[in-house]
Amino acid sequence: MNGLIMDFQLTIPAMLRRAEQLHFAREIVTRRPDKSYHRYTYADMVERSKRLSLALGNLGIKNGDRVGTFSWNHYQHLEAYFGIPGAGAVLHTLNLRLHPNDLTYIAGHAGDKIVLVDDVLWPLFEKFKDQVPFEHVVVIPTTGKPVPAGTLDYEELLASADPARYEYPDLDERQAAAMCYTSGTTGKPKGVVASHRAIVIHSLANGMADTLAVCERDVAQAVVPMFHANAWGLPFCCTLVGSKQVFPGPHLDPQGLLEQIQEERVTITAGVPTIWLGILQILDKDPKAFDLTSLRAMVVGGSAAPPSMIQGFQERHNLKIVHAWGMTELCPMGTVANLPAGLDGASQKEQYAFRAKQGRPVPMVELRGRNENGIIPWDGQAMGELEVRGPWIAAGYYECPEGAASFTDDGWFRTGDIVAIFPDGCIQLQDRAKDVIKSGGEWISSVQLENALMGHPAVAEAAVIPVEHPKWAERPLAVVVLKQDQQASPEELIEFLTPHFAKWWLPDAVEFASEIPRTSAGKFLKSALRDRYRDYYATNGAAMKERKQPA
Repeated sequence: MNGLIMDFQLTIPAMLRRAEQLHFAREIVTRRPDKSYHRYTYADMVERSKRLSLALGNLGIKNGDRVGTFSWNHYQHLEAYFGIPGAGAVLHTLNLRLHPNDLTYIAGHAGDKIVLVDDVLWPLFEKFKDQVPFEHVVVIPTTGKPVPAGTLDYEELLASADPARYEYPDLDERQAAAMCYTSGTTGKPKGVVASHRAIVIHSLANGMADTLAVCERDVAQAVVPMFHANAWGLPFCCTLVGSKQVFPGPHLDPQGLLEQIQEERVTITAGVPTIWLGILQILDKDPKAFDLTSLRAMVVGGSAAPPSMIQGFQERHNLKIVHAWGMTELCPMGTVANLPAGLDGASQKEQYAFRAKQGRPVPMVELRGRNENGIIPWDGQAMGELEVRGPWIAAGYYECPEGAASFTDDGWFRTGDIVAIFPDGCIQLQDRAKDVIKSGGEWISSVQLENALMGHPAVAEAAVIPVEHPKWAERPLAVVVLKQDQQASPEELIEFLTPHFAKWWLPDAVEFASEIPRTSAGKFLKSALRDRYRDYYATNGAAMKERKQPA
């Protein structure tokens, strides 16, 4: 017996229609390249999104065609988020921080027919545009300069379409809506294709009180790029619930972000730890420089947030870090570390310990861990690769047969993240499978060592990598960036770690660097460090301290 419920399709146009009917007066704010502000309302955004849908149809775009974007976070990019799926096409955000060779491969593999490009990004786009057979290149003018010859002007394109002719399409909710590619740190980038249904359910989940609690009263600032995992779904979720949206454009420096939070009275913002570490340094120098009392949550994801950063924001500036974990394959939200009811009366130390973990699964996401012995117990001790499933989690990669290895025989996605799972379902990220240090048959978590090192007052950033060892197979090496005008010796830093870890976990050496290389998503690019220090023991082994391994 089936239920007698309407078969209402969960689609992005349905989200846009709600914004048109209910949230038309709410504001959308963008900081332009020249730092001036553009302001308009959801009513304006809806009309222009309709124009874009019609204009794409006039250019020959049909259901299922891919339309790329090569843009910063701004209102025209938000229009593309809705105008492209509103035409039945697939939004494909191109990561402007990738190498031109990767972008050539990604745009070509996806089969992008049209691409929307910010004029300020034209020099980057020129490096690969002739390698991809785009049918049309549409330039978004953000500086007032004429668009390059042979391209279409985005504003003229919108002006040519009559929004009165737009009819909300009757789409299948399982139809492809958005496409993102993984960063390709191992092998070629792989395409993740999200359905309309996945994006709508993901947006509903982000609005839940125990997830991110995004609501109409919020003023949301998406610092995480719109070209990276759809800005963690914030533009979609905010449009669904009617939040005021604030976009920083290309201005992602800590000073500029703080100014925008203060001026627009931002309530929730989201970005990777490196962004917030820079902001914390500014606030520590002058705690009264900015009025941030409007801010209820700073969502941190992309890599593990150092506990010292979470504690520093809370105790020195009364600002709350909300730790989360996800992946492109999860559209991208997987877990959130909001305090459960059982910890309301717990000590501050216990609460910080929980908030430093990656949290419990978002409703409708299920997880488990597996190692060579099978499914691991939820005891907070056993470590294994995290596997997940749920209504917005990828079931495969686009045109990528070799990607089948990332999925189990019973339909779970293998994340490549090594975790421990606690009895309450909270996960703690230990490492990426490729970064975990296998020393003497035991695992050492580089993430835990890095977070501890970044708690030292002289350390700005730290990455821990495995280096080959003739006896133990691998040993940890710490690469440290010191804060400006601060000093620390390798011996001092290892001594700082000693009370918190078993002796065999401690790094055998510390190397100092001016910076740590990063991926396009702002994470530490450990593969580059592994290449740099590949022969470290052969060169320096005699001078390094031998550490005792467990039996």
